[in-house]
Amino acid sequence: MRLTLDDLAVEVRFSTRRKTVELTVERDGSLTVRAPLGIEAEVLEGFVRDKQLWIYTKLAEKNALRQPEPAKAFVTGEGFKYLGRSYRLLLVDEEDVPLKLEAGRFKLLRSEVGRGRDHFVAWYKAHALPWFRRRVKLYAPQIGAEANRVEVRDLGYRWGSCGQTGGVNFNWQTILLPAGVADYVAVHEQVHLRAPNHSPEFWTRVERVLPDYKQRKEWMAANGAGFVGV
Repeated sequence: MRLTLDDLAVEVRFSTRRKTVELTVERDGSLTVRAPLGIEAEVLEGFVRDKQLWIYTKLAEKNALRQPEPAKAFVTGEGFKYLGRSYRLLLVDEEDVPLKLEAGRFKLLRSEVGRGRDHFVAWYKAHALPWFRRRVKLYAPQIGAEANRVEVRDLGYRWGSCGQTGGVNFNWQTILLPAGVADYVAVHEQVHLRAPNHSPEFWTRVERVLPDYKQRKEWMAANGAGFVGV
């Protein structure tokens, strides 16, 4: 369902698990309302209208922070991020795999430059999955819940998501973030298994696991755009 109010287009997502209405300004500036199943459209419209000043403020902040990332050229010396660090690329003529991280450098076969992005995305996905599985397992005892499934995929402008069937998903780009910030995403999504919306209870549970979560969250809001894409 989509709502259009003045110049705002809002995607509405319903959930049988949700008891409250929540509005999110996504990383790309799109608007998402998450609401209980069966709520009336008039109630949702009134909710969004009450939030319009807040919405315009957040959109202005995101526009100020958004820095267009130049397209990668896949040339020797170019930097590629992984867990918060930037590693220089070295093109090589011979290698047993198209792409590897070795001795502090990404090494890409010169003959595979044309498929450079595909190889990097595949590499990030392959390394993100075991990393997030370990983090989910690590924090499960403190959270009091463990996801029954962990997947890494392209989630567009979301860092992560929690499925209604007890699984958690992570954007492959999350592995570019510093480890402490990626940890925040892992904890955030897993806590949703206990508290489906961003209620005070939800944030209390996050804080129990990560007492400094606010700093990590603020860092991600201010710097996350610089850790997107290949």
